[in-house]
Amino acid sequence: MTVRKALTIAGSDSGGGAGIQADLKTFQELGVYGMSALTAVTVQNTLGVHGVYPMTAAAVKEQITAIGEDMGTDALKTGMLFSGEIIQSVADTIQTFGWKKVVIDPVMIAKGGASLLQEEAVRAMKRSLMPLAMVITPNIPEAEVLADMTIQSLDDRKRAAKKLYELGAQHVVIKGGHANDGEKLIDLLYDGEEFSLFESVRLSTKNTHGTGCTFAAAITAELAKDRPVKQAVGVAVEYVHAAIEMDLSIGKGHGPTNHWAFKRKEELTDAANK
Repeated sequence: MTVRKALTIAGSDSGGGAGIQADLKTFQELGVYGMSALTAVTVQNTLGVHGVYPMTAAAVKEQITAIGEDMGTDALKTGMLFSGEIIQSVADTIQTFGWKKVVIDPVMIAKGGASLLQEEAVRAMKRSLMPLAMVITPNIPEAEVLADMTIQSLDDRKRAAKKLYELGAQHVVIKGGHANDGEKLIDLLYDGEEFSLFESVRLSTKNTHGTGCTFAAAITAELAKDRPVKQAVGVAVEYVHAAIEMDLSIGKGHGPTNHWAFKRKEELTDAANK
């Protein structure tokens, strides 16, 4: 049996809803072996981020190198990278191993509003990391920063996607969670030639902590299984929708999503069809 592997390079969320915890849960649920390189430890729960303790760039590089020299990976994603120095170290190490299936989730701001990326790190991300991306998955506020423009409409998202593509990303997914699309939630994919829209029903809940990490992790897992990007994004949309729909209601603030919901939903569908 061929075991597919996926690597997450991201921060730890002590509340378990986002970061490497969300990524590893998602990898497991989608049938790939998960590995991690830790960039920072966050003190975090559903009420917000209460502290950030970054790793050194050397420590991050050594973790990735240890995996690359022994186990390898079929796809990888980046999450919270914190500083320009860490971003440069990650980019250099990805190039050293020649990894191509790279998903960048440009984590900048936590649900509670805490900044998770230093200002100088944005420049490093655009200069060194984005040109290595097979897929980049910003939400609308992150896309505004990276594309240096205001986004108010779907047409604005399309213009921003083109700008991010020109910065080197092969595929750009601008998530629609922050958009005002009424009862619809529209995720936009641009591959340099055409746009694809993924529509789902917007669910009314405060329990959406970790959706961005989970979405990017689901794409990464599917790429590790050699799925085409468009198909991988489609699975990620369904996975996150199920994770929000089957609410866990944990904590007093923005609760985590349900990472086992996708598989459970499939099991219920299969049982109903028998």
